[in-house]
Amino acid sequence: MPMHALTNQNFTEDTNLERGLGLPSAVSIVISRIIGSGIFRTPGPIMALVGSTLLFGSVWIIGAVITIFAAVCYAELVAMMPRSGGPYVYLKEAYGPLIAFLRGWAMFFVSETGAIAAVALVFAEYTQASFVISSGIYLSHSVVVAVALLIIVFHTIINCFGVKLSGVVQIVISSSKVIALGYIIMACFAKNGNVANFYTPLLPEHFTFTHFLGIGAALRYAFFAFSGWEGATYVAEEVKNPRKNLPLSLLIGIVCVLILYMGANAAYLFQVPAAEFAVSKSIAVDALQRALGAAGALMVAYAVMVNTFGNVGTQVMVKARTWHAMAQDKLFFSWCAIVHEKYKTPNNAIILQGLWACVLVMFASLYKNSYEAVIDYFSATGTIFNILTLASVIVLRRKYPDVVRPFKTWGYPVTVILVVVFYIIYLSVTLITAFIPSLLGIVLTSTGLIYYWFKIKYA
Repeated sequence: MPMHALTNQNFTEDTNLERGLGLPSAVSIVISRIIGSGIFRTPGPIMALVGSTLLFGSVWIIGAVITIFAAVCYAELVAMMPRSGGPYVYLKEAYGPLIAFLRGWAMFFVSETGAIAAVALVFAEYTQASFVISSGIYLSHSVVVAVALLIIVFHTIINCFGVKLSGVVQIVISSSKVIALGYIIMACFAKNGNVANFYTPLLPEHFTFTHFLGIGAALRYAFFAFSGWEGATYVAEEVKNPRKNLPLSLLIGIVCVLILYMGANAAYLFQVPAAEFAVSKSIAVDALQRALGAAGALMVAYAVMVNTFGNVGTQVMVKARTWHAMAQDKLFFSWCAIVHEKYKTPNNAIILQGLWACVLVMFASLYKNSYEAVIDYFSATGTIFNILTLASVIVLRRKYPDVVRPFKTWGYPVTVILVVVFYIIYLSVTLITAFIPSLLGIVLTSTGLIYYWFKIKYA
């Protein structure tokens, strides 16, 4: 074993944070981080892009299978290096600090804090919808924005008071999400639907290259709906028995969400035919309105509020650990490395993240399709870093062949190669179908080189 591996803290469980999260909390983080607004917003655009029920189901199955393959790669990495910060740590160890820094830069300034802002706005929009449905009261645009800001501030404050409190909140939130989504599924199947919707149309009349591009574009939204499954790896230093519990939490959480997602999509399709499904902006509302009438829309509004409320909280909790890890490596604002003396949480990183997310809410509120824009602008950038992270399993096997790996990737190296090749194909399709947004995302990420150069030069 190389001497560097023997002395590298990344391979130990030493930490100045508190290990207050058990397996239930870690699983709850995975579930709560994945289930947000995606399952309520992305099915319609996916159906519009593929135009048939079999391709629609295939997109979700492909997304799930690739997600599971990616998760077993992450499971090996996090069991080997149970350090907070998730992919940032793996990229730094495999490729050096520059690549890891650029991912963190892109995450902080737009993609990840932007996702917090986007989901907070969805919560606020459905809060408005619930008022309209229940009382006919329309909230002004400024009030909707204020609600989005308040939800970010609330979760930022909660997460500053210790990881044990945050862990309890995550269990409550994830349980509420499962109940809410489960209710929607049961309600849709309990009322008269149409089984013929499942195979009308089953396939396009003529399969062309356009349909291939449509599947690739649709996967962008499916992956977004599944995104966040790696959430527990960000808080690795605060999980008890991390080498065992973190791999378990990834696999248990993803399988639970997969079952719920397949059930939800089947429930939607049981109520809404494909042609109407494809033009729906709020498929859950349309499906439950058919099943329960006007009361169904209110139920969906509440369900989305529960899910987005919890998703914002989980994002606030886990993502701040990356800025903390970067600051410890002197690659981010140094005061983000400080841990609160009493609560053992990186409060400076949490607060800075909350402030920037609030700024992005203000900007995002100026645009009509801010939610979809977040997906389009950073799918390519995120995929590039995903490819590098997954490939780091191979890089680190070669770099540190003798380091203890409590969990090993199933079917290595075939599974790693397959998932990397798939993501490369997916990246190519993304660049074709969303070239300008992808290019802008890559350019914005590259601006981090300026900060990095000055940081290294004047360190």
